[in-house]
Amino acid sequence: MKTRQICLALLTSATFIAGFAQAQSAPKVADGILVSDTGMTLYSFDKDVAGSGKSTCNGPCATNWPPVAVPAKLPAGKYSVVTRDDGSTQLAYDGKPLYLYAADKKAGERTGDNFKNVWHLVKE
Repeated sequence: MKTRQICLALLTSATFIAGFAQAQSAPKVADGILVSDTGMTLYSFDKDVAGSGKSTCNGPCATNWPPVAVPAKLPAGKYSVVTRDDGSTQLAYDGKPLYLYAADKKAGERTGDNFKNVWHLVKE
């Protein structure tokens, strides 16, 4: 019975993370920073190396900082795609993977900016 509960909890967590990561359309600019199509602030992580094609935020990190999914049509300009450790893809800007912050609950919140001095708003 415990195994079943653990599996259900993992499935629920994965569904929650996937829901955060899904983007309907390309990011946009609001007040000089990148936001999702729903107005949620987008962040970059200092430990990611621009142009490496990889994200270093995996596992529990990705629970707090959900990766931004690649929209159906890749936006023009500085956008690219990186491959995550689990094989999924993630949208990048200027070579750096983009993330949401799980603690941001409403459009326009920026509570992740400068978090632990390694998470930052993405400015255009």
